[in-house]
Amino acid sequence: MAPDRSWFTRRSTLVVGVAALAPAALAGWVLTQAFAGSGSGGPAGSAPQSASHSALSPGQRDAKPGSATGESASPSASTSTAAAAPAPAKGPLTGKTVVVDPGHNAGNFEHTEEIDQQVDIGTNRKECDTTGTTTNAGYKEADFTLDVSLRLRTALEAQGAKVVLTHQADRPWGPCITERARIGNEAQADAVVSVHADGVSAGNRGFHIILPAKVKSGAADTAKIVEPSRQLGERIAGNFARTTGSAPANYLGSGTGLVVRDDLGGLNLSTRPKVFIECGNMRDAKDAAQLTSPEWRQKAAQGIADGIVGFLGG
Repeated sequence: MAPDRSWFTRRSTLVVGVAALAPAALAGWVLTQAFAGSGSGGPAGSAPQSASHSALSPGQRDAKPGSATGESASPSASTSTAAAAPAPAKGPLTGKTVVVDPGHNAGNFEHTEEIDQQVDIGTNRKECDTTGTTTNAGYKEADFTLDVSLRLRTALEAQGAKVVLTHQADRPWGPCITERARIGNEAQADAVVSVHADGVSAGNRGFHIILPAKVKSGAADTAKIVEPSRQLGERIAGNFARTTGSAPANYLGSGTGLVVRDDLGGLNLSTRPKVFIECGNMRDAKDAAQLTSPEWRQKAAQGIADGIVGFLGG
């Protein structure tokens, strides 16, 4: 203390000095706490913050995207996160390719001239494609087959498979049966399933699997796929019956749910194990009630998927 000032004068000066320094010290302390709390773990030994103690202000928490207080601090980071594809599932079908062929196309009804073109299926010539059938209420087979095929793709991808669809109603008509076979061949598919529903008279009920016959004519040569296709069909038939509760067809196949045909271009021209499945009869009221049910269609897709898993990974 300087000797030329009285005590109370010196004390007053000291108080004023401390008072002047206090706000700056307080501000420094607040900043220190804020930076310490912004770390991922906070200060050592501190308890984690609950959601109600968010570092954001209420206005920031409630701000809509794009508002001044709610915008992301790192737009590029959020964009790259959204664009990142999920890692493929691992499962018994990892490394396997399955081609799923949704029968017909809803647009075929408006393109009859195009689908009536004749194509070579090896054993003879047939229409490029057909319209497919409908229920008595007008629900199209093509809508049914696409719905089940999309569900089937999801189920197979969950098991690790690479799934190729012959179409996704992303074209006005078709594809032709020759192209459907070619897609499976070029994909080097480990299994191919063409999804359908039948359209015969009422009272005929149940599902059946169509297997390729042994044919060798023109571009058709099924010798190498007959046996693996039968194994694929048997696996699907058993799992489909168990999962959906449906019985094998009561009008063909002698109760086995398996039928062999040599007149289908999709089978004749295939070089990969392949079957068709007719999931039920759209013209029978009881079968139609199942085919139009989303819950039942999910079971149908799962039954087919289980059969493919049994064939490829079982």
